[in-house]
Amino acid sequence: MKKVSIFLALFLGLALILSGPIAAEQFISIATGGTGGVYYPLGGGMSDLINQHVEGVDATAEVTGASTENARLIQTGEVELALIQNDIAYYAKHGTEMFEAEKENLRGVAMLYPEIIQIVTLEDSGIESVYDFQDKTIAVGAPGSGTEANARQIIEAHGLTYDDMTVDYLSFAEAVDQLRDGHVDAAFLTAGIPTGALMDLSATHDAKILDIDDDIAEDLMEDYPFYTQEVIPGGTYDGIEEDVSTVTVLAMIVTSAALDSDTVYDMTAAIFDNLDYLAEIHERGGDVSLEAAQEGMPIDLHPGAERYFGE
Repeated sequence: MKKVSIFLALFLGLALILSGPIAAEQFISIATGGTGGVYYPLGGGMSDLINQHVEGVDATAEVTGASTENARLIQTGEVELALIQNDIAYYAKHGTEMFEAEKENLRGVAMLYPEIIQIVTLEDSGIESVYDFQDKTIAVGAPGSGTEANARQIIEAHGLTYDDMTVDYLSFAEAVDQLRDGHVDAAFLTAGIPTGALMDLSATHDAKILDIDDDIAEDLMEDYPFYTQEVIPGGTYDGIEEDVSTVTVLAMIVTSAALDSDTVYDMTAAIFDNLDYLAEIHERGGDVSLEAAQEGMPIDLHPGAERYFGE
């Protein structure tokens, strides 16, 4: 028995030598957002595509605090891909707003879909525009979030400041709950449409979304290059039948400058060669297109993504 065991050990060792080295699997973490948002299902779809089409890579979508946290996770090397808003990418690149220093490792992969600023109130609130926010209680997003930066910029574009109102720093779900209970008068939501929290609200209450006038939108776009105008189609939410004119930022994929070009090229190809699959995962996945993938890119493109789009 001892001789047989030695023979088997020698045989297995020889087989391993002849078969050559075993390729190490590369683990890729994709930072997304909360499970109730758009980032998480889309990030999961992207990880599926990468796992199916990129050999030697094991990708996983991670639940995170979304854009601001994701930019920091890329900078520190804790994740390799992330979904963030393009305004957050702009702040991270320049070390402004919620970032005390420039995030030098951040590189762009592609633009995805509009993240629309929805300023929500109830029909009986007496609020017809942001100008009516004076002496009201307004939910402006979680502290340090992209939504909060959007809210502050839009309020200031209307000639007001936080000092003119009571401000609550609340997440989407908290803001809608407080709006429903009458504890806040209006709330800012920056998200792909339809937004689940707003769908829930409009199903039980007479909700409305405030228009942003063209002159205010033009001022915002002049001051902040990441804004564009957008229309929320009537019928997107129960009881809101008229189109709403507003502004939007864009969701995008970012990666780290440290990630090698071939891997980024292969992952970009896996996603953009299979856009039909993303459209099946979530309605906003249907907005992703090859033609618009570089429009509004606020940071330097990763060489791997640049090679893919160049081809």
